[in-house]
Amino acid sequence: MKLDYFFNPKTIAVIGATDRIGSVGRGLVKNLINGKKASAQGGSRRKIFLINPNRKKVFGVRTLPSVLKIKEGIDLAVIAVPAQIVPKVVEQCIQKRVKSAIIISSGFAETGQKGAILQDKVKQALNRADTPFVGPNSLGVLRPCTGLNASFAPLTPSKGNIALISQSGALIDAIIDASNGKSWGFSAIISYGNEAGLTLTDFLNWAKNDPKTKVIALYLEGLKNGRQFFESAKEASAKKPVIVLKGGKNPGSKKAVFSHTGALAGESQIYSAAFKQAGLAVVSSIEELLDISKALSWQPKCKNGIAVVTNGGGAGILTADYCFQLGIKLPKPSPAALRKIENSKLMHPGYSKSNPMDMVGDALSDRYRIAIEAMMSQKNISGLIVIQTPQTMTEPIKNAKIIIEAQKKWPQKPIVTAFIGGKLTEPAGKILEKNHIPNYPDPYRAVRAIQSLIINQ
Repeated sequence: MKLDYFFNPKTIAVIGATDRIGSVGRGLVKNLINGKKASAQGGSRRKIFLINPNRKKVFGVRTLPSVLKIKEGIDLAVIAVPAQIVPKVVEQCIQKRVKSAIIISSGFAETGQKGAILQDKVKQALNRADTPFVGPNSLGVLRPCTGLNASFAPLTPSKGNIALISQSGALIDAIIDASNGKSWGFSAIISYGNEAGLTLTDFLNWAKNDPKTKVIALYLEGLKNGRQFFESAKEASAKKPVIVLKGGKNPGSKKAVFSHTGALAGESQIYSAAFKQAGLAVVSSIEELLDISKALSWQPKCKNGIAVVTNGGGAGILTADYCFQLGIKLPKPSPAALRKIENSKLMHPGYSKSNPMDMVGDALSDRYRIAIEAMMSQKNISGLIVIQTPQTMTEPIKNAKIIIEAQKKWPQKPIVTAFIGGKLTEPAGKILEKNHIPNYPDPYRAVRAIQSLIINQ
């Protein structure tokens, strides 16, 4: 199924457009108008039609009473009206022969039996017309590279190569906010809501073939067709990394799942086993979902065998513990590597001569350089974790630049960093991430990130 009309529509009708403060319709219109300006700057032109029979103008733009009053063809209808009005609006869209629809409106299967009947009525009508749709109860669809924000999200995310597909719209809002001002971004963000129309599987199949997408991140609560999903997930993970965060793992949360999106949550152990069998990376938090998505979108895969370079003994011990817990091998420095370090005359005589390699707390950037080069030159070292703790003499910016140089010299070996601290390390962390080297404020997060890059881990 082609989904072009959802991700790069030339004509959009917003049904339920308004400028009323605090309304969903206001958020939709603002995002689409801003996206229209962005798409025009990029060379493509998008027309937005505002539909509201009760207002003559919205944000100074003339409205129309119905989608039927639009003279041009409509690629995408975005519907944000009360649930009981949606069937009438859908019939008008079918009559107009709109090519696709996003139903933002809530009040359907997630509310109980009456809502489920109303949802089925809408679904049957659109299916008969062969009109693909998303929702209902959806935040919307975003495609940053085309300037499309057909959602009521509070911000528009940056362009990137992570496709986020989520059953929860509120989590998408939080993730967009978390990504604001960061060096990573999204190829697409999709809120599929109640999944009455297009399903998670449909979007997974689309993302695996999307040239703008390098990593697929999923948040789901329940599955309507588990076998179909797992077959598609296995195919997708063979082409691109797929990371999954699942909600609804305990009896209390399972009830919340049904009242949220009208989906049923299954046994967590069964899901986890099936996810792993399909080749998906399973995570347990939003933070972990984003950490690993970032690492996979920026860094290459590698074999097991990682070096750790640090200026803090305690941080090195913690990192070694985490590596052991997660099955990461830490090869010993080779005699050649140790000779290279000692011949440089730069290293403190009390350095650890092991992996993790503790260069001692007063390490300046020259020690980082010689330790990194010695370890990365070693054949059985396939990747690197660089830890920095902020001492009085530490040179965070210089250290960051040395790490960037190392990445250019060994592009086939992933590097992740943990510049631990706050105000003193933040500028260096931004430089690292601007150059697509993932930086984390805690060693565990760096270890978990590099674990996701290890083949057959």
